[in-house]
Amino acid sequence: MSINATLFVQAIVFAILVWFTMKFVWPPIMKALDERAQKIANGLAAAEKAKSELSMANKRVEEELGKSRNESAIRLAEAERRGQSLIEEAKAKAAEEGNKIIAAAKVEAEQQTVKARETLREQVAALAVKGAEQILRKEVNAGVHADLLGRLKTEL
Repeated sequence: MSINATLFVQAIVFAILVWFTMKFVWPPIMKALDERAQKIANGLAAAEKAKSELSMANKRVEEELGKSRNESAIRLAEAERRGQSLIEEAKAKAAEEGNKIIAAAKVEAEQQTVKARETLREQVAALAVKGAEQILRKEVNAGVHADLLGRLKTEL
């Protein structure tokens, strides 16, 4: 056989092999490659979607944290204001009670002073009577001189 005939037969066999491959082998391979490419594309799209959802979820979380921080700060400030108002009310009540106690003590001191003055007047009057008795060397009638003692008490 000559080289030309061998080359021609090999070309025909190669053409049949190409046709067979294109008809029966190539479509399943392409189908598998297309499916694989589609799966990869779907996976990438899902990954992008998940990435965007994650970033949106992070934004929502940050917003919620910001709201929570603001609410916490507002509640803390409100609690501090309430505490200050309670302290101010307690101070006002304490001052009022202190003023009442001071007023009561002043009234009581005034009463004690009046009682002490009355007692002192009586003692001075008794001493004056005794002194007058001793000076006169006779007994002074207490009933007769009650007016004198009364006037003496008022003068003292």
